[in-house]
Amino acid sequence: MDYFRIRDRDSPVSPEGIIFRVYGYNHPKNACLCDIEYANSRIYNSKDPRAPRFTKNGKTYYKFYADGGLNFIKQNYPQYLIFYPPFQNNQVGIKKNQMRELRKPDIKLKEILSHDAPDRLIELTMHIFELIEDHSTLNRKYFGVFGSILHNFYHLDYSDIDLIIYGKKNLEKFKEIMSDFYLDNSFPINNEFDGPAANITPRHWYYKNYSVQEYLKYQREKLIYATIKSKKMNRIVKIEFEPVKAWNEIKEKNLENIRIEKVGWIRASGRIIDGSNGFYMGGSYSIEIEKILDGPKIDGIKKIVNYLEEYRGQLGNDEKFLAEGNLEKVTTPHDEFHQITLTYGPNYDDQVLKKL
Repeated sequence: MDYFRIRDRDSPVSPEGIIFRVYGYNHPKNACLCDIEYANSRIYNSKDPRAPRFTKNGKTYYKFYADGGLNFIKQNYPQYLIFYPPFQNNQVGIKKNQMRELRKPDIKLKEILSHDAPDRLIELTMHIFELIEDHSTLNRKYFGVFGSILHNFYHLDYSDIDLIIYGKKNLEKFKEIMSDFYLDNSFPINNEFDGPAANITPRHWYYKNYSVQEYLKYQREKLIYATIKSKKMNRIVKIEFEPVKAWNEIKEKNLENIRIEKVGWIRASGRIIDGSNGFYMGGSYSIEIEKILDGPKIDGIKKIVNYLEEYRGQLGNDEKFLAEGNLEKVTTPHDEFHQITLTYGPNYDDQVLKKL
């Protein structure tokens, strides 16, 4: 593969039929850190009734849940564990020369919108972009599509529409127009979290310091989760607009000279200095700590870094916050500081990031 620029939500595919999803923006040279999303039925089978996915050409894939993909790779395909210099350990990922294919959400959407709709779900996707372009200055070139539509195994009766919006400026414009859409009762696109409580309340909730009621309030305010009624499919279809950085917003880092070391666990309050990256996966907030409530009493905590979906886009500039998570020491050739990181792993359910 000669063309190798990757960013969050791109999807490498291995020769064995493992579908990866690129995770964030900081990657080793000629490789990328990933989640494992699906695997071909030739190499993986799941009894989970939610897992099967069927392509248009008759192939079957199974979706991974929780840490299933990580365990699958460790046990069966260790070649997809790549060395990550900042942690000095191996993480799930794939190298450029191991990829059979690299599926890109922006290219896939361009292909979809340049042809006649083959079915009602794609027709509805096209209609969403007609609505956006008719009521704003946003162009379809600023968007992409991921999830089941990207991989051609969507289901007309069940699948959602998973979209990407690229770039900070476009995200801000998008949130403005969606705010107007949601206030207009005659407009076909609605805020998902204005819906009936039974439809939007998670079935399982694990966070100890973040209530379901808080979660629903924050999700409603983010404006990126929507629904649209499809008369032709006779159902309400969920739409997610996932924020991803534009290419000119992605700064390459020499990871060879960066070290990240776990120091402990911390609970602290403070103020957001810059929250403009908070919507992105692995997004960071520049912060000022005002009080350490529990954990090591140290100076130089400059950032919050978040990898948890629930805590994306939680806070804006100058807002007061409460955070609990991993305390890490970051060493670069020119600086040394600490950060609070929210991620998957031990004490996952104790982590929190919310306004005070």
